[in-house]
Amino acid sequence: MLKEFKTFIAVARDGTFTGAGAQLGLTQSAVSAQIRRLEEYLGVALFDRSPRAALLNAQGREMLPQAEELVAMADRMAASAGGAHVSGLLRIGAIASVQQDLLVHAVGEFRAVYPDVRVRIVPGVSLSLLGQVDAGEVDLAVLIRPPFALPPELGWQPLMSEPVMLAIPESMPVAPWRELLATQPFIRYDRASFGGRVVDVFLKKHRITVHEAVELDEIEAIAGMVRHGLGVALLPRLRRLDMTGLRLMPLDEHAFHREIGIIGRLPFDPGSVREKIAQCLHRAAGDSGGI
Repeated sequence: MLKEFKTFIAVARDGTFTGAGAQLGLTQSAVSAQIRRLEEYLGVALFDRSPRAALLNAQGREMLPQAEELVAMADRMAASAGGAHVSGLLRIGAIASVQQDLLVHAVGEFRAVYPDVRVRIVPGVSLSLLGQVDAGEVDLAVLIRPPFALPPELGWQPLMSEPVMLAIPESMPVAPWRELLATQPFIRYDRASFGGRVVDVFLKKHRITVHEAVELDEIEAIAGMVRHGLGVALLPRLRRLDMTGLRLMPLDEHAFHREIGIIGRLPFDPGSVREKIAQCLHRAAGDSGGI
């Protein structure tokens, strides 16, 4: 809870969530979420809130010097350790399709260097993971690139680009992709997900009307339904997609991609565990870049 205590001190000194957030590089909603978690942890309210201010109440005034001493003690411990020993918890948000390949290699490399850092993988869809990064509930997230601009306090780094292809059952006769989409039952990539939105934009752009059969978010499950003859689907070509019973057809000059990358709160301090896991993720994806 050290981060929450630091945010509590900043709000107490500034008197507003917005001002404290500006000092810490957090949005007002992220500050509010951290203070709410701290109050739940302590079991007391710390502020008297108004639309324009957050003033310490009696419990908050009593807790403030203790919080300041706690943070100071943690800083002294870090200074005396000299950074030689790194421990703690690293929280990584991740969509399902990167957990069995990309994260396995990245976390394996990271843990070889930092065996005393516990890694918690937080599953979710891209939109919810983005909110968790913004609220400070995860340290970074590996997800699909959002189809909108990020707030300035969040940074995006691309990891890999997956081509979207038409998946059909292996037993189905080959035909032009546009004809198959127009005539066969369609297994739709969930439109509420960032990846599903990319597919939906493609269908609308090319004015293709599909005969929807099922809509879901999990890529492997979509592939399984196609494999069992329930329909065809537009899905990203995962690096380790099980191709048994499937045929993937390229979209030729109309090809498009699903972009996977890292979103984290800026700045990423050089030498921090967040920066180190980001480097491991880039190497696992075959990219030497960093955040």
